[in-house]
Amino acid sequence: MNIRKSHRDDGDRVLDIWRHAVLATHDFLSPTDYAEIANEVREFLPDAPLLLAVDENDRPLGFMLLNDAHMEALFVDPAHHGKGIGRGLVEYALGLSPVLTTDVNEQNEQASAFYLHLGFIKTGRSELDGQGRPYPLLHLECRRLRSI
Repeated sequence: MNIRKSHRDDGDRVLDIWRHAVLATHDFLSPTDYAEIANEVREFLPDAPLLLAVDENDRPLGFMLLNDAHMEALFVDPAHHGKGIGRGLVEYALGLSPVLTTDVNEQNEQASAFYLHLGFIKTGRSELDGQGRPYPLLHLECRRLRSI
């Protein structure tokens, strides 16, 4: 797996990864909220400065959005879950900053378990997501990855 910066031509694939990952892990979203979020993501994601995990053919398998030392997003194609792609992106981010923070939907048990397994600790909780929707967020921080 290689990690590279995204470019505009990656937009369709990145949107596919987001859509498949959300459908696989965000069953708590109401259909209305999913549609609203999907519209926001279609407008924003293709031009966002993402870091992509790509295969040997340069096909994106997952992506991450960093804002300094805060991971705004991490999504992996569900067909590639459990293959170290998410972990590789987190390790890359920790190579850029010794402390990494992120937020995860409390109802997304797969993602919460993933982050806790990597050594993230809970530093707080919010009742609403960043857009004021009723999806609680866990605030997490990682100072280093735990050896497994």
